[in-house]
Amino acid sequence: MSAQTLGNHMKALRAEAGLTQAELAAAVGVTRKTINTVENGVFTPSALLALKIARALGQPVEEVFFISN
Repeated sequence: MSAQTLGNHMKALRAEAGLTQAELAAAVGVTRKTINTVENGVFTPSALLALKIARALGQPVEEVFFISN
């Protein structure tokens, strides 16, 4: 069985919402660098951060994040 990772549609959804990385970061209480590393799959967010990001983007968490094989 191959390792599974957490993928996301953050960049597209953030652009659709008209938010910069800095604006999204401010909305969820993290740095812009944290948003950047989550978007690029470098950092896996906690469940709490994932839910906050989804809420800030106005999306269900399942629309923002997905399991990638």
